[in-house]
Amino acid sequence: MTNDIGDTRAAITRSNNQEDKLTWYIIWTTMAVSTGGFLYGYSLVSAGGVSIMNDFLKKFFPVIFSHKLAGSHDNYCKYDNQFFQLFSSLLCLAALCSAFLASSVTRRFGHTATMVGAGLFYVIGSVLGAAATDISMVYLSRVFMGCGIGFSNQAIPLYLSEIAPPKKRGTVLLLFSVELACGLFIANLTNYLSNMRHPWGWRIPFGVCVVPAIVLTITGMLLLESPYSLIAKGEHSRARIVLQKLRGRKDVEDELRDLIKRRSMVEQSPTFKNTGQFRSLIARHHRPQLVIGMAMPFFQQMTGFDAILFYGPSIFSAAGFKDNAALYSTLITGTCALLATIAAASIVDRVGRRPILLYCSVVMLIAMVVVAIILGVGLRGAARLPQRLGILDVVVLCTIVLAYKASWGPLAWLVPSEIFPQEIRSVGQSIVVSLNMLMKFVFAQSLLSMLCAMKYGIFLFFGAWLAVMGLFTLFLIPETKGVPIDCMKELWENHWYWKQYMQTTIPPVQKEIPL
Repeated sequence: MTNDIGDTRAAITRSNNQEDKLTWYIIWTTMAVSTGGFLYGYSLVSAGGVSIMNDFLKKFFPVIFSHKLAGSHDNYCKYDNQFFQLFSSLLCLAALCSAFLASSVTRRFGHTATMVGAGLFYVIGSVLGAAATDISMVYLSRVFMGCGIGFSNQAIPLYLSEIAPPKKRGTVLLLFSVELACGLFIANLTNYLSNMRHPWGWRIPFGVCVVPAIVLTITGMLLLESPYSLIAKGEHSRARIVLQKLRGRKDVEDELRDLIKRRSMVEQSPTFKNTGQFRSLIARHHRPQLVIGMAMPFFQQMTGFDAILFYGPSIFSAAGFKDNAALYSTLITGTCALLATIAAASIVDRVGRRPILLYCSVVMLIAMVVVAIILGVGLRGAARLPQRLGILDVVVLCTIVLAYKASWGPLAWLVPSEIFPQEIRSVGQSIVVSLNMLMKFVFAQSLLSMLCAMKYGIFLFFGAWLAVMGLFTLFLIPETKGVPIDCMKELWENHWYWKQYMQTTIPPVQKEIPL
């Protein structure tokens, strides 16, 4: 244990002494790879706008369309239909199922092959949606798009965390979230403009996905694997070359030796030799990573942001906004999401993860209570909110979006991608993606029903969970800022609660490791 801690501290010291900079190679690679983030954000939001377009409803959901025209249902319940909600939730169900397959593909063929698969899934789903003539084609389109999400979210965060300099890892990984926010913004803009084209405008949001999907596919074909993946395959010379390109300098021997040493420790560990990754994941000494890795995506959904993400137009419509006004309001919130994510990327490696999560949880809690009060008072016996309350409602929802996209939105992906040790990183990420998609599926399938049953109380429900999330962050999430991925073990060994789960012995390490 003493030797291991000494090696860990030495690695952290070397990391702090090295000049960590974002080379142009890392920047361009990150931007190209993060096209998967753009597609993820776009796919989630585009359905919400399409789902309130009259031409789309008339063709595929005539019952909803008739209710909408007749005004026969109260504002909170006019979109409450299980088949209608399936249009959004199928995306998440497919992503959930495909994440485990993506984990196997990543372990066997590497990150880049998984990215190629993600791009192809997105291409097929986009074409099917744009050409849909019946509801089965629409549903099938969402299934393929969901598989694209499962594959891209499995491979891309892991890849970025492995190529990034330790002190810039937060910035690099949040560029994925910046492109995700760009996807949200472009989806909202596309929905707003497409609603003016009749009767085929609803096809445009589906078709737009083809271009970035092709970019992701080509990127996966041309990209070099990460140094750690090459070391795992025994290709040390290629790993050195890639590391030199990533760091922008020839002297990478210390970092390369650290990576090789850590890989050797992984291969010598009993869990690596004698058990599968899933069994290793549930071992006692991996309990901290497993709990936090599962808690982060769970809490991400309990912020209530998906209520705005999936059904923002429907919620604004329920508040009395007309179709164009509802789409315009979601365009405003999409702009807020983009600005907040850019801000988060610029400060996360200076401020740290914990302070951002804590502060934004409090802000979102207050905002949720305010939204509940606005809707509870403003819609009492009225068909739509008074203009002043409607504007205030949009402002407060924008505050929620700003706080979320600066905190739980990107950091729920960043933190899990940092904390899992190398021997279980792939399966750990698949658990994160799968749980995230499971929660999204549950909410996408039930959210409008919850809105119908709970009305404005749904925002108080999310507010209560935000209080729980703040306490969890305060007591159980350690600060990972600037800590190399291979040195995370010391965080758990020194944490007031998690240290009880750590092993007291480790397998011996080779004295000499050839480069």
